[in-house]
Amino acid sequence: MAKTRVGILGYGNLGRGVELACGQNDDLELVALFTRRDPATLAVLTEGVPVYSADDMAAHKGDVDVLVLCGGSARDLPEQTPECAGLFNVVDSFDTHANIPVHFANVDVAARAAGTVAIISAGWDPGMFSLARLYAGSVLPEGRDYTFWGRGVSQGHSDAIRRIEGVADARQYTVPVPAALEAVRNGENPELTTRQKHTRECYVVAKDGADKAAIERAIVEMPNYFADYDTTVTFIAQEELDRDHAGIPHGGSVIRSGVTGENGQHKHVVEYSLALDSNPEFTGSVLAACARAAHRMSQEGQVGCKTLFDIPPAYLSSQSDEELRARML
Repeated sequence: MAKTRVGILGYGNLGRGVELACGQNDDLELVALFTRRDPATLAVLTEGVPVYSADDMAAHKGDVDVLVLCGGSARDLPEQTPECAGLFNVVDSFDTHANIPVHFANVDVAARAAGTVAIISAGWDPGMFSLARLYAGSVLPEGRDYTFWGRGVSQGHSDAIRRIEGVADARQYTVPVPAALEAVRNGENPELTTRQKHTRECYVVAKDGADKAAIERAIVEMPNYFADYDTTVTFIAQEELDRDHAGIPHGGSVIRSGVTGENGQHKHVVEYSLALDSNPEFTGSVLAACARAAHRMSQEGQVGCKTLFDIPPAYLSSQSDEELRARML
């Protein structure tokens, strides 16, 4: 199998996660890093990988099979993904669930016009958790889905806070409500609102002279991110954030509680869980697998926007069909 030549746009935590994932897969070759910063300032982990300005991406159109976009969902990806899909096959991790249909439509127009494959919303939720919901719901049509995230750092939500005027740095933790999680695991099928399932904890470093009350109000009222949750905002010093909140752990569970039987008398609970020591490295690993799939789909002549629902599972693996049947089935 020929190697997939991977490019990365954005070299933050997620970009480094994709880079590390490429190093673990013999069929993926990292061939370019693109950045909005001065390329000379980047200390790259992989020896010999060239770093280019994001403004020069078009000049490298023929050098990259798949470009992995590692920007934020709040402001970067809604613009970057359609634009880059006009040049490359792309993969992104857009994770604002409520806006996925609009993002899909915008990217699909650009990808079809350019004849490229664009896989969006790849990660663990949306992504791996989405597949778990689809599989369990298909098997247990009479039932209810529950998704719990954390306790862990949400990169997207933390990024959204950092973009608020007056914020120097921030970490946001998503925390399941223990009583709600227990009721679901017991097969009680409770009716739960968004607010009843999770709380959000925000640790914020404000810039000197910033209006902390305005920052807190902007956080707790932010639609799609915090408005529907009980959210606490704690202002701390940069030193405390660096000391106590340096890691990026995360995880969670997707649970399908359903019934079978003539009268629905038999209960079944299906749970898919993740415990992640590094959220960006795991997400980067999912993006890398999707880059492999995007390249294969492009080679088949497919075009347009795709999600994990559209990818044959075997296309995510570096193993051959024969190996998968022998080892995985």
